Amino acid sequence: MNSLEILDNDRMTQVKLLPTVIEITSQERRMINDAAVHLQRKYGSYENRDFIRHVHQLASYFLPERILHIAADFASDFSKNQYGALVFKGLMDIDQESIGRTPANWQSADYSKFDLYGFACALIHGALPSKPVQYYSQRKGGGLIHAIIPDEKMRETQTGSGSSTDLYVHTEDAFLKHQADFLSFMYLRNEEQVPSTLYSIRSHESIGENYRPLFERIYKIPKDANLETATNEEDTLDSVLYGNFELPFMRFDAAEQLFSSTIKQSEDAHHYLKKFWEEARHLIYSDFTPQAGDVILVNNHLCAHGRSAFRAGVRNIDGVEYPCERRIMLRMMSKVSLIDMRAHTLTEDPFFVIEEHLGKNFTNL
Repeated sequence: MNSLEILDNDRMTQVKLLPTVIEITSQERRMINDAAVHLQRKYGSYENRDFIRHVHQLASYFLPERILHIAADFASDFSKNQYGALVFKGLMDIDQESIGRTPANWQSADYSKFDLYGFACALIHGALPSKPVQYYSQRKGGGLIHAIIPDEKMRETQTGSGSSTDLYVHTEDAFLKHQADFLSFMYLRNEEQVPSTLYSIRSHESIGENYRPLFERIYKIPKDANLETATNEEDTLDSVLYGNFELPFMRFDAAEQLFSSTIKQSEDAHHYLKKFWEEARHLIYSDFTPQAGDVILVNNHLCAHGRSAFRAGVRNIDGVEYPCERRIMLRMMSKVSLIDMRAHTLTEDPFFVIEEHLGKNFTNL
């Protein structure tokens, strides 16, 4: 399925509920920048566990009051009018010169250049009742923040490093029982002007009885394509929707559950997923193109995310293609309760999640 089939702009009129967009004022932006600078001097790195332990108090002290109130309301709102995504436009000023050239891939990125922005991301999560965590399933841990960078060797993959194909909308780590509650995506660079895609389960006018089968635990929820899958994992089934029947939460990965050539859903499961996707794909929102300094905050139980296909390192202006620096996006994840998932975290580090697949832990770290 190509971009036009997934993101048919003529069908976007069906999207009635939209993500909330907050324009950050120059004063608020200055407060956040100053806070990040101060915290970097005090703690050195956003990975500092003292900083993470006190992130709620620090967010209350340093963040602008308006941002605190917006985040607090967002975190506790599961109503029919809550899309599940906030867009903060111009949250920070990005020093493009200090970042330098975009590295070839995330493995070669110099994370010290992202420290300042990591503190800002962590403070936003601290404004929620949620603490930043890292997952072993994500780059074998790889820290609290991940740089998402186009990689020529992976350009056709369904990963953040891909570019030449649409990244299907998905909830992050749908294959985990204890997936992140909230995600933040900070855009440091988007010179190619790549639109982000969002899809909210609240965009449906009504879930109703037609989707009641999605609450049944009959669906294969495979791990990401870049992770090895054991043979017995295909027998582990779960639901796509969960929680309240009228205002449900969602665990969904279109690429892995519907379009993977190796995953064979049962006849019933495939029927219900296909029927669900036929409506859902027309509700994908793709009218926002992030700029440097923008942040998208996502409730990972309500809203799936993705992006459109693009040519990495190329910007199209009035039909003329110009070379440009490839995009850089930072992703941070957080959990509301560390107690509920303590059996799936390191003994000495409750912020490090070692779940491998639907309640099963990695055994050899």
